[in-house]
Amino acid sequence: MKTRNYLLYDVFTTERLAGNPLAVVLDSKGLDTAAMQAIAREFNLSESVFVLPPDNPKHKNRIRIFTPDYEMPFAGHPTVGAAIALAELAQEGGAGIFVLEENIGPVRCAVS
Repeated sequence: MKTRNYLLYDVFTTERLAGNPLAVVLDSKGLDTAAMQAIAREFNLSESVFVLPPDNPKHKNRIRIFTPDYEMPFAGHPTVGAAIALAELAQEGGAGIFVLEENIGPVRCAVS
């Protein structure tokens, strides 16, 4: 299996090991649904996010959200955590307004 970079976040807190835990798997291109589900099961967090290239080039990324047992079309803390992670990794200094594509459709995110 290809090595993948990932981040672990504690969402909705400024303290480590508090808040809602989240795994953000970067560069998930090439992973199928079964592989994403297996990785989410291995992390065993409430949710794991997989970052993919967007379908629409005007959008930031496509994300897929998994619990250890199933895929979710949308969830708040994974969307917030993924938006923060992507903003922090961007060259623009960690702030901005962009769209993430999720299974429910486009979600507008603002990070400051």
